[in-house]
Amino acid sequence: MSSRPDSEKITINLGFVDLGHVDMLVREGFYGNRSDFIRTAIRNQLARHDPVLAQAVSRQQFHTGLLRLDRAMLEASVAEGRMLDLKVLGLLSVAPDVPVSLVNAAVARVEVLGAIDAIPPVRAALRALMSG
Repeated sequence: MSSRPDSEKITINLGFVDLGHVDMLVREGFYGNRSDFIRTAIRNQLARHDPVLAQAVSRQQFHTGLLRLDRAMLEASVAEGRMLDLKVLGLLSVAPDVPVSLVNAAVARVEVLGAIDAIPPVRAALRALMSG
C-alpha cells in the first residue's frame, strides 16, 4: 500500500475576527501555527465529550483505530458463507491486491467514521455499501 499520512486534511470556514484571534494566539506563542491551535481545540472538545463518545462507540459496536482487510481474510469470510458488517471509527485499510469482486462477495455493509485507504475501485465499491 502507498505510504499514507496519519491524518486527513479538512477545510473550515472561520469568521475574520475568530481567525484574527487565532493568529494573535499564534503570534503570542501559545500555539506554533493555526493548525496547532485547531488540533488542540478539537482534542479539547473530544475530551470534553469523551463519556458520550465512549458510550456511543460501545453501544454501536465500532472497531476503533485501524482495521486492515487483506485478501485472505475476505476469502475466508466468503468460504464460510459469512458476510461482513464493517463498522470502523478511524481508518479502514484494504490491501491493494483485493479486487472489487471479492469486496462485493464478502462485505454486506460498511460504516466508516474517518477514512478509507484502498485503491480507487475498491474505495468506490465500499462507499456504495455504506449505509446512511
